[in-house]
Amino acid sequence: MASELSEAASAAVDPPADPPSGPTLDSRRLAGAALVVMAFFVLSRATGLLREMVIGARFGTGPELDAYLAAFRIPDLLFQLVAGGALGSAFIPTFAEIWVQGDRQGAWLLFSRVLNLVVLLLVVLAGLMALLAEPLVAHVIAPGFSPAQQALTAGLMRWMLVSSVLFGASGLFMGALNALQHFLLPAAAPVVYNLAIVAGAWWLAPRYGVHGLVMGVVAGAAGHLLVQVPGLVRQRVRYRPSLALGDPGVREVARLMAPRVLGLFFVQLNFLVNTLLASRLPPGSLSALNFAWLLMLLPQGIFAQAMATVAFPTFAAQVAAGRTPALRSALLRLLQWMIFLTVPATLVLLVLRVPLIQILFQRGHFTSESTQAVAYALQFYALGLVAHSVVELAVRAFYALHDTRTPVAVGMAAMGLNILFSLLWIRWLGYGGLALANTVATTLEMAVLLLLLQRRLGSLAWNELARSLLRVVGVSGVMALLAGGAARQMASISPGGLPEGWLPGLVGLAVAGLSYLGLHGLLRTPELRWVLALLRREVAGVGRG
Repeated sequence: MASELSEAASAAVDPPADPPSGPTLDSRRLAGAALVVMAFFVLSRATGLLREMVIGARFGTGPELDAYLAAFRIPDLLFQLVAGGALGSAFIPTFAEIWVQGDRQGAWLLFSRVLNLVVLLLVVLAGLMALLAEPLVAHVIAPGFSPAQQALTAGLMRWMLVSSVLFGASGLFMGALNALQHFLLPAAAPVVYNLAIVAGAWWLAPRYGVHGLVMGVVAGAAGHLLVQVPGLVRQRVRYRPSLALGDPGVREVARLMAPRVLGLFFVQLNFLVNTLLASRLPPGSLSALNFAWLLMLLPQGIFAQAMATVAFPTFAAQVAAGRTPALRSALLRLLQWMIFLTVPATLVLLVLRVPLIQILFQRGHFTSESTQAVAYALQFYALGLVAHSVVELAVRAFYALHDTRTPVAVGMAAMGLNILFSLLWIRWLGYGGLALANTVATTLEMAVLLLLLQRRLGSLAWNELARSLLRVVGVSGVMALLAGGAARQMASISPGGLPEGWLPGLVGLAVAGLSYLGLHGLLRTPELRWVLALLRREVAGVGRG
């Protein structure tokens, strides 16, 4: 999907498996960092949604946007394999270990050498991909596009390859700052990226078409990098033009990267296969898939990624202290919270998908036909929201246990199944089969990861988890009936001056929220008590601060 490069850049750096210890890491600072991360996750998602709303209004779900989305595939692949999350999770602990030993010069030397190697490798690979752009598009990425659409895709891809190099450097900047417990500027960088694309779509696209959108992508990548420079300057960064493949630190980074690079390759291969298959479908199919995927990722990013990012330091500390029962208990409670949040979100996406798409996207060139196309894919993607969210938590638990191989191996198997299911189901369901394949494969991935975690941690209290799931599903089912009924009732009313879908969507969302919380309150469910207790503690903490 088109947002993968920006999402990867915003989450390219996993927290270190062995965070630096010392007097600067008190609990208040960690709590403040967690709040910063969560706030910017929400802000990043909001600006990302604004980005897609503006793009949708300018281009709808037409062939130009299909070409723009397909052009992201190779830049995404290069960034992920060379400088994505694999580099971040390998660089941070290596850099932090040198830093806490007091060797500031050695830490910055490692930073310089890894930065130089990453940029050099990305420049060489991007140049090669630019030379091969036409045959790559024609035979690998989008063989189903028309010749004119293939030529457009190749031209856009060449410009986007510049953003891969910029993101490679920016990802390492983000890693160094996070390792030094500086979170604000790295968290703000994705917001800058999204706003630059919004500007490109709003001001440049009317004059330059989809090329104006790509100008925004390149400018946003540059902004993603430059916004972090002041943070490095304040940390007194010392850059050196040095290359040393034999450096022990560089070799350690490469060793830690290897298993995750393999896993990320399969993830990108899956996106590439989806693009290839969708290119053979009617124009707009790839765009519809992209919008539906982004809508599913909206609650997943706000709930799951933020929760997993904030929970990871706790998991790591519990493992370091040998407190396996505490990790098991924390994981169980987080799984229950995740179910409490994502099950109703799934049903809201299902029963209100058409009015939600109308509110967010249906304007300009995004027509009612575009809405129906996106709604068709969203119904299949939404079924995987819970699985995608739980996988985020489960993977962090494995990382805390210093095990990157298991989640990578399971993820690779899941991506293989995803591709297989896509090839089978596209015949009967069209691009909906691609969305359903992703949901089924991710659900199987979730099940396997939880079973393997139970082997590592002991019983995950399945009975308690099942009771919680049944309560939430029951309440969510009633909520969905009420919200869907209210939306249908409002659809028969046509107030003047209000765009199509707004009244059913807004009323449906209000009924969903009030009925869900109200039913939990009437039943006095433990899930609601936990959430309220957490909110009271946070408010009390803010008051004391």
